[in-house]
Formats: sequence, structure tokens, C-alpha cells
Amino acid sequence: MNRDMTKGSPMKTIVGFTIPIFIGNVFQQFYSMVDTVVVGQFVGTGALAAVGSTGTIMFLILGFLLGFSAGVTVLTGQRFGAGDMESMRKTVASSVVLSAIVSVVMTAASMLCMHQLLIWMNTPENVFYDAYSYIMIICGGIVAQVAYNLLACLLRALGNSRVPLYFLILAAVLNVVLDLVFIIVFHMGTAGAAWATVISQGVSALLCFVYILRCVPQLWLKKEDWKFPLRMIRTQIGVGLPMAFQYSITAIGTIMVQSSLNILGAMPMAAFTAANKIEQVVTQAYAALGTTMATYCAQNTGAGRIDRIRSGFRAATIVGSVYAVVMGAAIVTGGKYLTYLFVSTDAAAIIGDVQTYLWCVGLFFIPLTVVNVYRNGLQGMGYGMLPMTAGIAELVGRGVVALIAAQFHSYLGVCLANPAAWILAGGLLIVMYFAVIRQQERRHAMYESMSKAESV
Repeated sequence: MNRDMTKGSPMKTIVGFTIPIFIGNVFQQFYSMVDTVVVGQFVGTGALAAVGSTGTIMFLILGFLLGFSAGVTVLTGQRFGAGDMESMRKTVASSVVLSAIVSVVMTAASMLCMHQLLIWMNTPENVFYDAYSYIMIICGGIVAQVAYNLLACLLRALGNSRVPLYFLILAAVLNVVLDLVFIIVFHMGTAGAAWATVISQGVSALLCFVYILRCVPQLWLKKEDWKFPLRMIRTQIGVGLPMAFQYSITAIGTIMVQSSLNILGAMPMAAFTAANKIEQVVTQAYAALGTTMATYCAQNTGAGRIDRIRSGFRAATIVGSVYAVVMGAAIVTGGKYLTYLFVSTDAAAIIGDVQTYLWCVGLFFIPLTVVNVYRNGLQGMGYGMLPMTAGIAELVGRGVVALIAAQFHSYLGVCLANPAAWILAGGLLIVMYFAVIRQQERRHAMYESMSKAESV
């Protein structure tokens, strides 16, 4: 089920690879959405606000780990595209070592700092205990998240986006069952929702591992594969850490937004949480396009196909923009009615604020397309630091608007923080893309002229 992305129609290749990732991302979001729905329906609005208040922290921690896993496996995709299987296996071994180290460090650091971080975020006293209980269990299960992300990224680096989807679907079903059992039967509250998520993630990681052992001989490591060169580690860290920090920079901005929101109280927090969950399901298509572009550009960079990279960016931009118009219109006109999934008694009180948020984000999905496609594509080409500067621009845009919103206690201002970040970062990434493509084309032309001269 591996796919060589250096051949065939770029549009067809990108769409075919993106769809399973999109469905998988939706099911991954389904984890947290089910937590939100069950907590909101069976525990209460306060507990819903508590789970929502930890969303930005989860993004900070788990986003860092996801970015790191994606980054250290970029070299795997490049070696696969170049047909160098021996070097590819060494990149897999070094990825395992690096991911193990990072998961241990992040687990310890996050659990030690969590109490103070919730205080800094102005978490209200009436939801503090539930929020702390939920996020500490999530942090304790970081190793499960890292394991799944790494194994899924390795499979995708080889062009296999379907198998991780199948295992996520199974894990999502398990998450629903465990949520209902832990919260309704055993009355475990927000802690039960967290345990259901961690266990489900662990199961999806285990299933990926078993599949690789049985069906993917390209990833079977030999003793000599663990003797990888130091320069390989440096290369992977050089891409992995900037990608990880990219997610963290984005998360810091969302923490600023959450802090501004927390000042407004439990009801606006609950409305923002419900609306954000609706948005996240829709916008998983952009994350999927980004993942596709990272793999597509990595394989074609390894094969020296700069022409296909340019065509791929064009195709992904068209696909993402069409989706942005259709889904933006859908959530602006009807998204608010999904509020009733999350709360049963206070829906009328928060539905207006849900509508405000969905209007603010739904009108700006095209800039979000640009951010995901161009940032991940450049990272797949091996540029780690350059896209991270766009992340800094995103932080500035999101942070400035959030600070203004906090100053004026404005819910509308909080809702506009994300669109401001997308516009600023998207514009910068387009400029970077054209500069990088011109540089790569000049290098490729120079290499071809030198090869012709040597052959004469």
C-alpha cells in the first residue's frame, strides 16, 4: 500500500493521499469531541468549560510532539523517494531514538509545570480542579501519542495514508465506548474522558506497530541500522525541532487567546469550546493537505523533481480553496445548530456566541489553506527554520489581537485572533515559497548543465 508520489498526476496523487489523512484527522478530533459532548451532556457546562480550557495546552504539548515526529521523518520520505532503502532504515532507527527521548522529557516537564500554567492562564476557580485532572492524565499518556504519531508518519513517508486511518477509526469507536462507561457508569467526570482518550491512542499505536511488523518489510530494522551517522541526527533535529517549535509557537498564541477568553467567564468559554470543536472538524482537511504536501515534497525533493513540486503546490492550493469556499459557507449558515451536540440545558444561552465565532473563522478559510499547504510543503523540502518565521508572524497576529480583546473584554476580539494570524502568516509564506522555488530551480539548472558538460 506504499505510494511513489514522484509519478502520476500531481492533483490526483495529492487528493488520493489527502482523503484518508483527512478522515483520520477527523477521527482523531473525534477523540476530543466525544470527550466534549459526553462531558457537556452528562457532567455539565462547567465541566465543558474545564475541558475546553485545556485545549490550548494540549495543542502546545501534543502539537510540539506531532511536529517533531513529522519533522524527523521528512528525511525518511526523501530517502524513500531517492530509492536509498539502506539510508531510509537508518533514518527510521534514529527517529525512534529521538522520539523516545523527547517523549520522556515532555512528559516530565509538562506534568511538573501544569499547575502553574493553568494559574497563568486565568483558569476560573470553579473549573480549575476538573481542568487539572483532565490535562494531567493526558500528559501522563504522552508516550502513547508519540508512538502513534511516529509510526503513522513513517507509514505516510512511504506513501501509505490508509492504514493509519483504519486504526484511528477502530480507536475512535473504542474512545466512544470508554467515554460512556467511565463517565456515565463509573461517574469519573473529566478524568474519565481523559483516560478514554489515552487508552484509545495507545491502542491505535499498538495496531500500527503490529501492522508494520507483519506487512511493511521496508521498515524492518536490522542490527546495523541502529549504527546511524551523527550527521543524520543533526539533519533530523534541524528539521524536527523547527517543525515542533512551529506548532508550539502557534499554541502559545492560542494560549494567549484562551487567557483572554477565560476572563469572560464560564459561558463564553463553553460557547468558544463548542464552536472551536465544530471548526476543528472542518479544518482537518487543511491539516491533511499539509501532511500530504510534506510527504509529496519530501519524496519529490529526494527524486530531484522540482517541476512536480511546483505543480503540487498549485494543485493543493486549488483543492484547498474550493473546499474553503464550500465549507466556509456551510458552517457560517448552519454550524451553530451543532451547539446542541455539546450542551443540553444552556444551548440557547451560548448559541449566539457560537455563531459569532463561526462567522469570524468561516470567512477566512482560504488564508488557512495557504498556511497549511505552503508551510508543510516547504518543511517537506527540508526547510525547517524558514517556515518557523511565518509561525512567529502568526504568533504576533494572534497575540496582538488577543491582548486587545482582553483589554476591552471583547468576545468578538477573541474570535478574530485566529483569522488575523492566518492572514499575516499566509502572506509571508507565499513570498517564501516563490523565493525557495526560484532558488531550487536555479540549483537544478546548474546541476544539469554541469552534468551535460561532464558527459561531453
